[in-house]
Amino acid sequence: MKLSLSVRIAEAACKTKLNIPFPQVAEIAADTGYAALCMRASVVGVHSTQAELEEVRSIVDQAGLVISMVTADLNIPQNNNDAPQALRQIEPSLHVAEVLGSQMVRVCLKTEEDIPYARQACDLAAERGIQLVHQFHPACLFEELGKSIEVLQQIDRPNFGLIYEPASLLMCGQDYGIEAIRTIQPWLRNAYVQNLVITAEGPDHLETWCLGERPFRLLPYWDESGQGIDFAEVFSGLKAVDYQGFMTIHQAEGIVTADDARAYSRRCSEWIDSFSS
Repeated sequence: MKLSLSVRIAEAACKTKLNIPFPQVAEIAADTGYAALCMRASVVGVHSTQAELEEVRSIVDQAGLVISMVTADLNIPQNNNDAPQALRQIEPSLHVAEVLGSQMVRVCLKTEEDIPYARQACDLAAERGIQLVHQFHPACLFEELGKSIEVLQQIDRPNFGLIYEPASLLMCGQDYGIEAIRTIQPWLRNAYVQNLVITAEGPDHLETWCLGERPFRLLPYWDESGQGIDFAEVFSGLKAVDYQGFMTIHQAEGIVTADDARAYSRRCSEWIDSFSS
């Protein structure tokens, strides 16, 4: 697997900007063992000028990194009702990916009506050699494992796949272990990791369609309480299907200083390395 760092670690709570200048984030990723950055619209996206896109590409190239995936529309991380609109006009997102040198674009589907637009978007993306991918996520068509596979089969495009994200599956009461990974293998294109525990005392809440409101608390990846994600099973499952794509550190941390970002990024890369030893 290739290690990727999401710019999300340094995003402000609004998900529209970074707390740390992007050049520092890129430098930190390169210095702490990452091969790639996962790009979000908080840095650049469909709203950006050509000059801004090219400047970010130059920073990434100078750092010796690549872009593992692009989330080019600000609505998609917000998971709001406008998030699927990017499928109806996919060309701007594809352009962002092309300028940044990425072959993967994250999209969002909320209703059955979005499925024909996903097919059309895939056909346009295929002309540019780009994959469209959807994250397992609450409050969308990709909450539950079985339903997700049904939607994938309806879309029926070789360049439409899944972002495996065990915390979202846990949030929605779904299996995320070895058998689940085997089940999604034909569509597995990317992997994110976050860590959390579902608890009534959780300070945060997220609405799901399948289980209603879910209270939770984020945990460090290296938490040893046994309450969160069983990462030993996650990595065993990915090895079992010979997954060789990107593994992205994706947890929102709201980091506000470069020193904190560097320390956090290094500890995360060392933590993932521990599963390959």
